[in-house]
Amino acid sequence: MNANSKPGKRIINADGLILGRLASKVAKMLLNGDEVVIVNAEKAIITGNRDEIFAKYKRRTELRTRTNPRRGPFYPRRSDEIVRRTVRGMLPWKTHRGRSAYRRLRVYVGVPKELEGKNFETISEAHMSRLATPKYVTVKDVAKFLGGKI
Repeated sequence: MNANSKPGKRIINADGLILGRLASKVAKMLLNGDEVVIVNAEKAIITGNRDEIFAKYKRRTELRTRTNPRRGPFYPRRSDEIVRRTVRGMLPWKTHRGRSAYRRLRVYVGVPKELEGKNFETISEAHMSRLATPKYVTVKDVAKFLGGKI
């Protein structure tokens, strides 16, 4: 953490942001001590071929151990939880520092009532306008494909 910046609450609008780039920037903020709220999680995008993305996420949700299917890893089907899990993948999960950073993250589908009228930040490095090809799918479409709530 920089000497002149102190941790605070940051509200980020995920509308039109690339999921991986968003997750890496948010993970950095969390590790620096910020409390981060992500709104409109279902409108984040995942770049690539639609069929390959769907196949990858379907494979993830079907992962289980053969000896005991009630053991993980468990991958989410809801769009807000998909975004949350992606950010978790960017954190050092097996350390106390990573887990405490993860607890400072809140992800919402849409904009909750208590956050209406607040100023939302956006991450310009993660915006979809930087894409060279128009091949992408929204997190909402992935959640719908997996059978989860949007």
